[in-house]
Amino acid sequence: MRIITLCLVLAIISGCYIRVSAQDYKVAVGLRFSTASPTLSNSVSIKYFLDETNAIEGLVSFGTRFGLGALYERHQLIGGIPAFTWFYGIGGYLGWQSNQTFVGPTGAIGLDYKFSNAPVNLSIDWKPELDILPNINFVPDAFGISVRYTFGN
Repeated sequence: MRIITLCLVLAIISGCYIRVSAQDYKVAVGLRFSTASPTLSNSVSIKYFLDETNAIEGLVSFGTRFGLGALYERHQLIGGIPAFTWFYGIGGYLGWQSNQTFVGPTGAIGLDYKFSNAPVNLSIDWKPELDILPNINFVPDAFGISVRYTFGN
């Protein structure tokens, strides 16, 4: 009886993880508008999908500080809609302001939507930062909205 129960549980779990494409584009380029506090505030954003769920995002910030950042992100479908995902990720950044250098890790969590009838992608996210240089400082108010032009499927 235990073997039958175990097989049923494994079959149900396997059915829940059917591979479905979590993204509806391959590359997206655009602008991220953010609060002014983080190093990666207002930025040019480039997102590239490595496969159906894994992406890398590069940011060149032109806000209060000039900064460069990169994140690895995992996208998961919301409600089975291929164009609508939530994502989380981790990365790092390097920034400069007033002869000071800012370095540290950053994380990301957000929502991503690709319009089906236009090559436009919108996302909202929270990308908190932890300055390690010049001083240890947590920057939690790092909310942003990105608007990108998409290429490929």
